[in-house]
Amino acid sequence: MNPANRNSESDSLKFSIRDLSAFYREEQSLKKIALDIHPDQILGIIGPAGSGKTTFLRTLNRMNDLVPDFRMEGRILFNGEDIYQPRTDVVRLRQKIGMVFALPVALPLSIYENVVYGPRIIGTRKKDSLDDIVERSLKAAFLWEEVKDRLNTSAVRLSGGQQQRLGLTRVLALEPEVILLDEPCSGLDPISTAKIEEALTVLKSRYTIVLVTNNTKQAARIADNTAFFLMGELIEFGSTNRIFTSPDDERTNDYVTGRFG
Repeated sequence: MNPANRNSESDSLKFSIRDLSAFYREEQSLKKIALDIHPDQILGIIGPAGSGKTTFLRTLNRMNDLVPDFRMEGRILFNGEDIYQPRTDVVRLRQKIGMVFALPVALPLSIYENVVYGPRIIGTRKKDSLDDIVERSLKAAFLWEEVKDRLNTSAVRLSGGQQQRLGLTRVLALEPEVILLDEPCSGLDPISTAKIEEALTVLKSRYTIVLVTNNTKQAARIADNTAFFLMGELIEFGSTNRIFTSPDDERTNDYVTGRFG
């Protein structure tokens, strides 16, 4: 491949990760990860507990900065810019790269106030604009029809599945480029899980999505590409269909077929 083609390919990447290693004090969590993430796709991250999946996810918007004694080596480019360079505006970075956590946590406010909390912090004040954000974001998270007549009621009264979609709504309200999800369906019933998966499948046309999941069937259902992590190493990465039907590494095959994990 000639250099011009390589540059063109690099420009089209949302993330380019090279030689990424991560440490908590002296314990190494990630070992020289190299991975490219393309826009407008769902990347599934799979692997057993303790394989570094969540640590990897949190490096993408520098959430690990909040962990004492964390350090990283290597480089992460987001839209071609190194996110760990000193001049990076981390608050702005996390606005562009939003995160939905495994445990849904609704703020002790109304549904409406939960959604507009972030936009208000960054300066949106007009009620018409806030109303538009609420409706648009709730619709995108497949929650609008369920709550549109009770926006002023407490969000803590929502079911677990609804609170998880509310968490997704809060991220969408900030108009990110990337959505990171750390086991968003953990503990949810099949109906709630299906609604979140449906929302993500639609959202990938407008956002880059990185999904950590312990449910290999979920990755097989909705991910375009899948990365298999094991003991801090990236064992294999490729199209989801190939990873689940004809992986190159025997360890990948053993994991996706349920022999361990």
